[in-house]
Amino acid sequence: MLPTPMMPGGLSETKPATPEIQHIVDQVKPQFESRENRTYGIFRAIVYKTQVVAGINYFIKVQDSDTDYVHLRVFQGLPHENQGPSLVSFQTGKTRDDPLTYF
Repeated sequence: MLPTPMMPGGLSETKPATPEIQHIVDQVKPQFESRENRTYGIFRAIVYKTQVVAGINYFIKVQDSDTDYVHLRVFQGLPHENQGPSLVSFQTGKTRDDPLTYF
């Protein structure tokens, strides 16, 4: 079965995190820590989905302790905008098994 092309605005399938996704997570970690007013020793990308907009929204499951996870929504603008990734929203108190959904 051939993969279905992603429709603009729709979420992709869940994919295992890549080094590129971990790099994005590393870049927004200070933004997350500032909003949560604490620091995290573990901040490991596990899986992600993407949404094509005027740039890309990344929905990323991140392990932030031995047993806890957060879901991040990160926006990466178009290359010509020359902007780094921005933490748009997040959901705390997630488990490894919670599905990534739009938020």
